[in-house]
This record gives sequence, C-alpha cells and structure tokens, in this order.
Amino acid sequence: MRSNFYRSLAAMSLTLGLAVSAHAASLEQVKKDGYIRGASANEVPYSYMDESGAAKGIGPDVAAAVLKSMGVKEVDWTVTPFGSLIPGLKAKRFDFVAAEQNILPERCKQVQFTTPNSSYGEGLLVPKGNPKKLHSYEDIKKDPSLKVAIVSGADQLDFFHGLGIPDSQIVMIQANADALSTIQTGRADAYAATELTVAKLVQGGTNVEQAAPFTDPVIEGKSVRSYGGFDFRPEDKDLYKAFNTALTDFKKTDDYKKILMSYGLSAESVEAARTKNTEDLCAGK
Repeated sequence: MRSNFYRSLAAMSLTLGLAVSAHAASLEQVKKDGYIRGASANEVPYSYMDESGAAKGIGPDVAAAVLKSMGVKEVDWTVTPFGSLIPGLKAKRFDFVAAEQNILPERCKQVQFTTPNSSYGEGLLVPKGNPKKLHSYEDIKKDPSLKVAIVSGADQLDFFHGLGIPDSQIVMIQANADALSTIQTGRADAYAATELTVAKLVQGGTNVEQAAPFTDPVIEGKSVRSYGGFDFRPEDKDLYKAFNTALTDFKKTDDYKKILMSYGLSAESVEAARTKNTEDLCAGK
C-alpha cells in the first residue's frame, strides 16, 4: 500500500520545515502513476476507514467504481478532520475529496464540485427519551439555555446562523466520533448533523436516540436539503472533467442506486441526487 508511505514522506517534509512537493494531478499523470490521492473525513456512512484500513462509504464506493471506469484502480487515502478537507485539497495534500461535502456557494468559490453524488436531510441526536422535546433546529432557538453541538467546519453552522441561533448556544467538536460523549456527558443537549450521520450514531451508541419526528430547517423560505459531491482543485481541469463525466454516466446505472441505498438513503434521495445540478447549488438555488 502507498498510503502510509506517502503520508510519512509528507509528515517528514513538514517536520523538516520543507514544502511538500506538488503532486501532479493531471489525468495523464494519474493514469501513469496508476493511483490517485483521495481524502476522507472518517464519517460513517459518507466516507470512513473500516477496521482493516479499507476505505468505505458512499463517497469511496462510488469513487472506486468511477475511477475503475477511468482506468485508475488504486486510491491512496488520507483521513483528515472535516474542517481540513478543503484547505488540504488546496494545499495539494490530496487530489480529490470523497466526503460527500454539501455543495454550497461559499465552497464553490474555493473548489470545483462534481455533479451531486448524494442527497440527504438534517437530524438531531438527543438523549434517550428526548427530554427537551426537540424536533427541529428551530426548537433550539426557542430556548436560549439549550446547547447544540456540531462538527467544526460543518454546514450546520451556516444553518444555525441563518436561523438566528447565536454562537453562545453552539458547542464545537472536532469529529463526528465525539458526538456520543458530548451528549452522554451533558456537554450539549443535542448534536446536529445530517439524518444519516445521526442514524448511524444511534446504532453505535447507548442512551441516545434520533429526534423523531424531525422537520428540516427552512432558511429564507427554502427547506434545507444537502447535496454531497466530490471536490477537486479548479486548476486540475482535465482530471475533474474526466471524473465528472464518468460519474454522470455511473449515476444512470442500477449499481449507483444500490450503493447509495445500501448505506440507508431512500429511493427519493437517490432520485434527488440524480436530478439536481451543481450550477444551481453553487448559485444558492
């Protein structure tokens, strides 16, 4: 495996105070090397590493199928905090991000997103029994004494600000894996994330549940639904174009639908990902 080797070289270069050499991210170079460098935020079920160290999740599974059709059989994966994905991509630590990042106008100014690869709604992780009776993000705004946790760099911060929820009610955590202890210890009354993230946390936790029913937030008259995509550097035009074309073709297949539904997405969410376009999302539509 190249993964540990290349990460060790990068770490060594940084330790010595040297600049990490730029990795060519052209389609020609990727095919010549036989591998591409990808990034995961280690969030189930979007992108994560299993116990054997293999990349799994909606992003890595779809990426593997798309890259195979392009003649690229290997991905050198780097796991990094969610908030470091775009900075790491821009710094050329990896060549693309497969973390199902929501396609938002501010992110579109920094990276080039592919066609949407997934679609998902919002959710809240709460203590068992939902003692605060929370069924929406708006419920948090109603009570200034409530605290809600989110992962640093996640979309939920924009949603809360859009709803007028002040920073004094928001608890920042570094990773999705910290959510269970944050709720179980009472550091926050709820953890806000996408519906799939919350559902997976409930499966692996105790004394917690997913707030149900749950109403997606409405911001500026629009119900919030996330659309995740792969992101590339804007300057890597031919690599991006080849991947995006192959992804567009793969989204028409039953194999694509099977991957998404195997991770808990509904048929309606699969169809939403197939029909929404990146241009509109980057324009905030």
